[in-house]
Parts: sequence; structure tokens; C-alpha cells
Amino acid sequence: MASTVTSDSLVYDRSRGIGGDGGVGVERVHKYHWPAIQLNVWMLVMLIAACTIIGVFATFIDVQNILLLPVPWYFPYFITVSSLTILFIAFLLALIFQRRLLPSIVMIGGFILFVLWLVGLIVISVQLWGPNGSVNSNCNLFVFGADPQPTGQNLVTLAWLEQRSICQSWYAVFSFALVGTVFLVWIMVIAYQVFADDRR
Repeated sequence: MASTVTSDSLVYDRSRGIGGDGGVGVERVHKYHWPAIQLNVWMLVMLIAACTIIGVFATFIDVQNILLLPVPWYFPYFITVSSLTILFIAFLLALIFQRRLLPSIVMIGGFILFVLWLVGLIVISVQLWGPNGSVNSNCNLFVFGADPQPTGQNLVTLAWLEQRSICQSWYAVFSFALVGTVFLVWIMVIAYQVFADDRR
């Protein structure tokens, strides 16, 4: 990625002196030193998490439409949040190429996305681990707890495999939502460290 080319962000501050000879142009260059490897790992993991959530919930929406069932609000919500995350990463890459990546931009954007991801994580957790009729209890009762488990080339086995795939997709969404939320906290910590190191 771009941050492997340079781990610095340059901020140019041009000021014009006021003197009897008309002044002399002065250019000051301010450099922020970003950890390239950590920044690359963060972007890669967030892209994987966001794309996984988009793919799973887009499939769930398609299934709901085929079954003529209402689409829960958190499906399009998390798709939108994940899409915003991808756009934010693209924006960061553009700033990196221009060597204009500022800690304040990363901290503000990271905090906004953290709140959005945290809301999604809480909703997914309630749906997956809630006390009454949760996805996890239904999966344990009707899918993983099926005894005997269906086998053979028939519609019953095919339906059971589809149900198992849906259950595993729910666990994957929860895992990536948790990872994404934690990594957004991590990028804010990195940005603060970059800012603090510059102040020394």
C-alpha cells in the first residue's frame, strides 16, 4: 500500500514576512511520522471486515426478499456503515499519496466510525445472544443440535446445510464487527501517538 512508500505526512505552512524590502517568503515543513506497517495492517483488516459484513448482509437481504419477509433495519444500516468505512480508507489512501495525512483527520473519522460500528455490534450481539429467540439458541436447537444430522442427496440435507451456512454467517458477522470496533479504537490510539510524538 501507499504507506509503505513513505511513513511521513508533510504539512506545508507558507508565510510571508513583512519588512521594508517587501518581505521574504518562508516555507516551513511539518512532518508527521506514521508507522507504515501498523497503518497497512489496520487498513487491510478493516477492508476485510467491512467487505465481509457487506457480503453477508446483502445475501441476507436477498434471502428475506425471496421469502417475502421484512428486512430488519440493521441489515442496510451495517451495509451503509461498512461502505462508509471503505470510503474512509480510500480517503486516507488519497491523503497518504499526497503526504497530507493528519492525526486529527484520522482521530475524528475513526471516532465517528467507532460509534457507528459500536451501535451495529450491540444490535448484532442482542440478535445473536439475546435471551429470547436469539439466533444462537435457534442454531443450537435446530441446526447444530439436530440428532441425527441429515445426510444424503435430498432436500432435507440441502435445507440443513443452508441453515448451517446462515448460522455460521451470523457468527462471522459478529466476529468481524467486534474486530472492526477494536481496530477503530486502535487507529485512534495510533493517531494520538503520532501526534504526541510530534509534540516532543
